[in-house]
Amino acid sequence: MNVQSSAPVHIDNTANRDWWRGAVIYQIYPRSYQDSNGDGIGDLAGIVQRLPYIASLGVDAIWISPFFTSPMKDFGYDVSDYCDVDPMFGNLADFDAVVETAHALGVRVMIDLVLSHTSDQHPWFTESRADQTNAKADWYVWSDPKPDGSPPNNWLSIFGGPAWQWNGEREQYFLHNFLASQPDLNFHCPAVQDALLDVARFWLNRGVDGFRLDTINFYTHDAQLRDNPPLAPELRNATIAPQVNPYNHQEHLYDKNQPENLEFLRKLRAVMEPFGAAAVGEVGDAQKGLEIMGEYTAGDDLMHMCYAFEFLANDAPTAAQVVEVMDRVDRVAGEGWPCWAFSNHDVKRHASRWGYEPAGLRLMTTLMMCWRGSACIYQGEELGLTEADVAFEDLQDPYGIEFWPKFKGRDGCRTPMVWEQSNLNGGFSDAARTWLPVASEHLHLSAAAQEDDPGALVHHYRKAIAFRRAHPALQSGDQDGIKAKGDVVYFTRSTREQTLFCAFNISDTPSDFALPKGDWHPVGEELGSAHVSADGKLHLGPWQVCLAVKRD
Repeated sequence: MNVQSSAPVHIDNTANRDWWRGAVIYQIYPRSYQDSNGDGIGDLAGIVQRLPYIASLGVDAIWISPFFTSPMKDFGYDVSDYCDVDPMFGNLADFDAVVETAHALGVRVMIDLVLSHTSDQHPWFTESRADQTNAKADWYVWSDPKPDGSPPNNWLSIFGGPAWQWNGEREQYFLHNFLASQPDLNFHCPAVQDALLDVARFWLNRGVDGFRLDTINFYTHDAQLRDNPPLAPELRNATIAPQVNPYNHQEHLYDKNQPENLEFLRKLRAVMEPFGAAAVGEVGDAQKGLEIMGEYTAGDDLMHMCYAFEFLANDAPTAAQVVEVMDRVDRVAGEGWPCWAFSNHDVKRHASRWGYEPAGLRLMTTLMMCWRGSACIYQGEELGLTEADVAFEDLQDPYGIEFWPKFKGRDGCRTPMVWEQSNLNGGFSDAARTWLPVASEHLHLSAAAQEDDPGALVHHYRKAIAFRRAHPALQSGDQDGIKAKGDVVYFTRSTREQTLFCAFNISDTPSDFALPKGDWHPVGEELGSAHVSADGKLHLGPWQVCLAVKRD
């Protein structure tokens, strides 16, 4: 695979503090990206090897999922040392090589900080659980049992069952919103906040350009430990395993989304400011995600951007649903900044989730690059990878193992990248066995095969990202209200210097449409933009876009 890289670029985030606004961020799941040492698991040196390919896409930054020291009960989202690299991924020198190489290619590096909880093997927890009087006794969320010995309240774990685990050493329960091996940190303890801010400083001083903040709305819990109220069945709209998981039976008023969270986010923003770094927060809330996104990104002293789960849902979005989501964003997050994603390491890949053919994938990619906000694309979606079918005996994800067969977990979106069609393990690894099997159905979509096909999806991603970069209105411009006419979504993006009209036929049915009054010049021919007649009328074919710049 011969991918050309550009000349080295010096990155100074303090000279362009708004670099994140409208940025395209490429998510790397390191276990599955590239194995450099033949052990069947991707690593940091493998990322270095593939950075020229990533840079060739035209993205502004990479987001690397956790690579910290961990027992890997939740594949790195259970951290036992925040300031070191797990040996399976390499070492700190390997991480430094990632930063140096990425920066030389003009790509920023964001890392995934998991601050709401640690591993139960973290030294902080080892000390905290020893007794109720040690120096870190209140670094985690501990509570006495009720008089009958039961947990202190009705809070539930996302991975199933109560969110409380009994500890015999302290004769108390500790809170875990996820696995029992992932105890929650107590953000009501100032020393905990200080320690986590020091973690951010460590990586900023090492050259990172920002953070993806895992479960950002889970940091702080209700200090009174009040019970969550039940959630009406018709409101149970969670993205992940909505039917089989009792977690979705509660309205999560008290175990997350607490107002005190904002105080910590302001402190974190202050730590980041001298570096010009940026953060994108993951808002995990099925009912109030957009509202929290607006709250957490309002003003210049909180987070830069957040993403919710509206377009990570199972159903393919219709024009009406796109308008509904964007209207809600305008109402509740108009002063904030969204970051959109269609796929990530936690949900079924959208090529399968929505059942789209390549034409639909192309249109939705162009749409993401045109509407207001920043964008996250997940490794392999630029190749059109589908959800892999992982057999039960090959499952690694504890979520899937717990709820099989109705919910198969997240392994299907985490199988290794395919680089070469004919190579062993698709060019991902020389190992006899990889940590998850390489999906045979992915091999014909390999990066090398698509490089040689001018009509392949990966080239459309490059064109769509380049189009975004070439039009300032798409990166940071205003957006009038998104509207729909039948299956066509349309809106205008504008700066003082540029006004761009965008229309998208989200269907396999042709549609006639008319542009607003004005002198419009068609652009985006490389993206299949429709022809505009002299009177402003156009015919949109199935899954076709229209992009036009207004002349003065």
